[in-house]
Amino acid sequence: MPRETAVYTHGHHESVLRSHRWRTAANSAAYLLPELRSGLDVLDVGCGPGTITADLAALVAPGTVTAVDAAADVLERAEEAALARGVDNVRFAVADVHALDFPDDSFDVVHAHQVLQHVGDPVQALREMRRVCRPGGTVAARDSDYGAFTWYPSSPALDGWQELYRRVARANGGEPDAGRRLRAWARNAGFTDVTSTAAAWCFATPEERAWWSGLWAERTTASVYAELAVRGGHTDEKRLTEIAAAWHAWGEDPDAWFMVPHGEILCRV
Repeated sequence: MPRETAVYTHGHHESVLRSHRWRTAANSAAYLLPELRSGLDVLDVGCGPGTITADLAALVAPGTVTAVDAAADVLERAEEAALARGVDNVRFAVADVHALDFPDDSFDVVHAHQVLQHVGDPVQALREMRRVCRPGGTVAARDSDYGAFTWYPSSPALDGWQELYRRVARANGGEPDAGRRLRAWARNAGFTDVTSTAAAWCFATPEERAWWSGLWAERTTASVYAELAVRGGHTDEKRLTEIAAAWHAWGEDPDAWFMVPHGEILCRV
């Protein structure tokens, strides 16, 4: 069976997990919520620290949510999040989305948030998600699109950050502009009934700007992404420090505004 070939660009530095823990079903999976009801069995692929997972579990109880991730250490955090919420209908497992260790037709809903941009073969991943989804069920995926990120005011240093991130992500085997490709990937994976939508996060209040700029400044100099960027010969530490300073400067501008667009797909099985 195919196996993962890509390197996860972000890693699990605290600045990354701080971003991931902010995510909820409401702000990150609203397009999926009308498909959910009590009693469904859900597979949450690439669950990360599990905040979306816990929300999904509450919505489908007494149905179950199986949460999987390629990293065992982050699954421990997801389990802690479920316990803290008093959610007891979630089980956790390490898994590779290219070769899921579940029988055919195991789940009513298969969900992946910000996963397909990081895998080596997103079409194969969607084939596997389709395989384990029951007839009549739904495969759902949402991914951001780095090439379409938009911000104000303009900043040459942040332009450089955007170009650098996309170069590093592709060198790691991923596709940072995944959002625009989801529909095509789904059709190539064999889906014939695909609903495509789009949504965005927007960071504009003082608190939102401080949070977004701070986590990206830290990620740019201290995370696995920073290590991969330098080790891969894409940049050097001096340039990363300059980009981090630009993030802080942007976040302090009272006129600053940042939009993160996402592509979304609901695929009927």
